[in-house]
Amino acid sequence: MIGYLDLPSGISGDMFLGCLVDAGWPLAELQATIHRLHLPPTPNGPGWAIRAEPVMRGPLRATLVTVEAAEGHVHRHLADIRQIIQAADLPTAVREAAIRVFTRLAHAEAAVHGVSVEEIHFHEVGALDAIIDIVGVCAGLHALGIRRLYAGSVPLGEGWTRSAHGPIPLPAPATLELLAAVQAPTRPAPGPGELVTPTGAALLAELATFGQPPMAVQRIGLGAGRKEFDWPNLARLWLGEEIRSESQGTPLVVLETNIDDMNPELYAAVSRQLFAHGALDVWTTPIQMKKGRPGVLLSVLARAEQEKALSTLLLRESTTLGVRVYGVRRHEAQRHLEMVETRFGPVPVKVKRVGGEVWGVKPEYDACVDVAEAHRVPVRLVYEAALAAGQAYWETRVPETQNLAAQDKKEHMDHDSQTSIRPDRPHEHGDHLRGSGPEPGHPGRG
Repeated sequence: MIGYLDLPSGISGDMFLGCLVDAGWPLAELQATIHRLHLPPTPNGPGWAIRAEPVMRGPLRATLVTVEAAEGHVHRHLADIRQIIQAADLPTAVREAAIRVFTRLAHAEAAVHGVSVEEIHFHEVGALDAIIDIVGVCAGLHALGIRRLYAGSVPLGEGWTRSAHGPIPLPAPATLELLAAVQAPTRPAPGPGELVTPTGAALLAELATFGQPPMAVQRIGLGAGRKEFDWPNLARLWLGEEIRSESQGTPLVVLETNIDDMNPELYAAVSRQLFAHGALDVWTTPIQMKKGRPGVLLSVLARAEQEKALSTLLLRESTTLGVRVYGVRRHEAQRHLEMVETRFGPVPVKVKRVGGEVWGVKPEYDACVDVAEAHRVPVRLVYEAALAAGQAYWETRVPETQNLAAQDKKEHMDHDSQTSIRPDRPHEHGDHLRGSGPEPGHPGRG
């Protein structure tokens, strides 16, 4: 699934959370996510509260998420925030994404104030409510199965606002620095005021690709801003599947490099960095290099617009001195996520379609790991339960020819592989729901 952020009135952390909750992420899961940060409580309770309510912004209904924090504006260094997030009982992907957002924010603040990243104190953005916003958004995207996020142009308003350093012009200097770092497209705002906060800009800069993709929209989440303007103050998150040309395939690039002098322990770290920065797939191949040396071919599959960023990352994070790039095309099956109920709770499954018909159902492995850890059971049990639920759910919804063929498959199995074809209709090999998915493991990206 992909997401597209439509920003008619900008974006902030709580508006982003409102989009996610309105799109179907339960408020209880957001609250449970923040509990897993193990934040120090106050004498009167946990020190924070989150509530969601439907509101009207102009003629439109939206969800307003309000984050209340009792600690006020606590100054923290990046290392303090990184320690809080790393100690959280959250999926690795969520922790890493949240740390990347805060790291990007720290670099922007350091550039604005002319100090090093280590010296920078987070003020408003380092307060507890910003930690909740950033970790909550990263967890919500993960929970909804949004594998790729896009965003439209960013509206920037004029004026002044107050900060811990005194009055500052709008857009806020850190906001402008964050957007400039990724060359984000901007446009004039419909009126004056701060429509994009530093927290919102950091989330966009780190997590989103700017541009509107061709997509089949399945549902929309509307997140409301707290302020009332002369126009509807909200953001819209479109969720759906990307539309690709089945005849021509998707144009992609392969980046590759031969390496014979890098510690093998480092390949996993380089791969994680590549995936975190948008690589579609990363793999290694053993090769023989000059002078008979054994080496490794490190390959990366990516979109063309990510070529420069990923090439730079390879040059920086590995020992290589050069990266080759060539274009490829990839034909893909249509796919989307559905939530199925198991005895361990809801688990997302990936549904594979070819020509509009279902040809496979496969549980999302990372989600199975999270559920297994929460219930303290083997991943295999959650995976098998989700697989059975997914197949049962979809066998009642696939075209009749596929259901009949699935029944044929069962008849074959019941008769020890002997042919059992009913005389009143032809038997069509290959019409059934194909396969029960791979063994638990990393979901294929190829």
